[in-house]
Order: sequence, then C-alpha cells, then structure tokens
Amino acid sequence: MNRLVIAIIVLVIAAYVLLSSLFVVNEREQAIVTRFGEITREIREPGLYFKIPTDFVEQVQFIDKRLLRYDLERIRLQVSGGQFYVVDAFITYRIEDPIRFRQSVLGSLQLAEQRIATRFESALRGVYGLREFDAALSEQRAEMMREARDLVAADMVELGIDVVDVRILVTDLTPEVSAQTYERMIAERLAEAAFLRARGQEQAQILRAIADRQAVEIVSAANRDSEIIRGEGDAERNRLFAQAYSQDEAFFDFYRSMEAYRNALLDGNTTMLLSPDSAFFRFFGSGGELPEFPEPTAAPIDIGIEGPSEEPVDRSQFEDLLSTDSLLFSPEDGSIDLDALDDIDLEQLLEDENLGTEVEEDAEPAPAQ
Repeated sequence: MNRLVIAIIVLVIAAYVLLSSLFVVNEREQAIVTRFGEITREIREPGLYFKIPTDFVEQVQFIDKRLLRYDLERIRLQVSGGQFYVVDAFITYRIEDPIRFRQSVLGSLQLAEQRIATRFESALRGVYGLREFDAALSEQRAEMMREARDLVAADMVELGIDVVDVRILVTDLTPEVSAQTYERMIAERLAEAAFLRARGQEQAQILRAIADRQAVEIVSAANRDSEIIRGEGDAERNRLFAQAYSQDEAFFDFYRSMEAYRNALLDGNTTMLLSPDSAFFRFFGSGGELPEFPEPTAAPIDIGIEGPSEEPVDRSQFEDLLSTDSLLFSPEDGSIDLDALDDIDLEQLLEDENLGTEVEEDAEPAPAQ
C-alpha cells in the first residue's frame, strides 16, 4: 500500500515537472524566457520548447507577432490657416523586437498602444499643421500619410515596434468650418453668376447696338430709295401734267375746275357766298357766257397704258350740257341757284355723260395713239 502511494506521488511529481518544463510557441506568437526576471532567451519560431520546471525559476512571456492595428478616432486637428478638421485614422504595426518591447513596456500591449496613440496623434498634428486647408482634401493626402508613418516609425523603434502603414480614413470639417466653407462657396458661385450675367449683358448690348445700327442703315437706305422713287414719280407726274396741259389747255383747265367743284361741294353742307360773276363757276356761265374751248394743240400723250374704249363725246354735247339753264340759273333773276347745285351729283353727272376720269370696267381698251 505504501509503495503504491509513493509510486502515485512520484508519478504526479514527474508529470508536473515534465509539464512545467514544456511550453509551445505557435505560429502567431513569439516568446521570451526570463530567469528571475532577466531575459535569457528569445524564441521566434513555432515549436515545442523546454525550460526549467516550475515558474519560480524561469518564466515564459508570449508576445503577439501578427500585424496589429490601432485606431485613432475623432481627433481635432488644426491646419496652417487656423481652421480645423476632424480626422479618423489608424496605424498598422507589428512587434519586431520582442526583447526591446519587453524592456520598454514590459511586454504589455496596452502600454504600447498608449505610447502609440500619443506619438500617432502628435505626428498627425505636425503633418496637418504644415499644410493649408485644402491640402488634406487634395492629392497631397497620400504624401501626408507617408510623412505621418515615417514620424511615428522613428519613435516606435525604441519600443521594438515596426510601423507598417498609416491610413487616414475620414477628414471632416468641423461644424464652424463647414458653415464658413458653405458660405464661401455660395459667395463664389454668386460672384461667378454675377460675372457671367455681366458678360451676357455686355454681349446683349453689343448685339443690340449692332442690330440698331443695321436697322438705322436699312431704314435710311429704304428712305433714301423711297425718296428717290417718290421724287422720280413726282417728276414724271409733273412732266405728264405739264405735257397734258400743253396738249389741251382748255380741257385741262376744265378738268381741274371739275375737281375743285367736287372737292368743295363733297359733303353737301357747304355754303358759299360768291359774286354772280365769280371766276370759280365760270364753266357754269357765272360771267354771263360760257368759256371758249379751242381745239387741242397736240396729239394725245402715250403714257404706256391703254386709254378708254369709248370715243370722246362730241364738243357740242358739252355745250348742250353746260347750257342747261334749269340746272344752273334761277328762273326769277337769272343768277346761279346754289340750292339746286346742292341737289346735283356732279360726279355722277359727269360719269353718266362720259365726262369723268374713270373708265368703265366692261369697256374694251382702245388702242394707244
């Protein structure tokens, strides 16, 4: 019985000694073996290792050798112009020298990250503080991350840490800066709109001035041409009148007198106070006798158009018409009866007797002489 107990105790002690002298380092870790607090070995390769049994003499500290990440969130950074950004960034690192890591931060990852946070924030402040407001939102962002990585890496060497990369995730404007930026953008857009509007008004004034000048030139040319044509027409009219007057002066005088009668007595309400021997009504025998109608002095004028189709009325018909005493003279005293003239449509009378200037529509044109 005693031998069995002793054998069991020996086996237990042997197992404890064996297990306490063995430790395993996997592929994600590296180990430091210390004896009474002094570092004796550094193990970086994975495998099964031995040490002095129990943890009283030798101890093993495992240190992560994977790629680690530390995030720095919502820090307020000032740029060169005095404005601020709110930045989110992270740093990736690995413990490259476990002995130095043990000596500097006692192998504690929590203490190491406190040091990393301080150095990382300081590096970002230095990088942002050297640049203007727009740099963080431009192509300089990659350069800023490299500079921050180099600054942090130089300080992390003493901790046995190798900084792999630094990334800036978010660069936001603070509410104050955002409002100022928005107002500045509005002002810039308004200024640009005012500039474009001014340029448009300038172009409009130029085009309007050109159009007005062209309109004046066109109207002036049209007025010039119209005055020339009107003058030529007036000259031709005067020439024809003068030539017509020279053809038959007596008929021309008679025709103009008929026109004067029609214009003077057109409305039917005209009252004239004239002497019985007035020359105005000389073709009505106001002087006591009818005027003489001499023979035409020249052939008819060819004006390029066809004349009336009917033959001219014989001169004796004029005399018979103009000697109608019942139409022109009062039966009591032999003077002109103006009331009777008011009732006579002289224009219609002349047209009925083929004495007017208009040609009937159904008449055939006579050959020009």
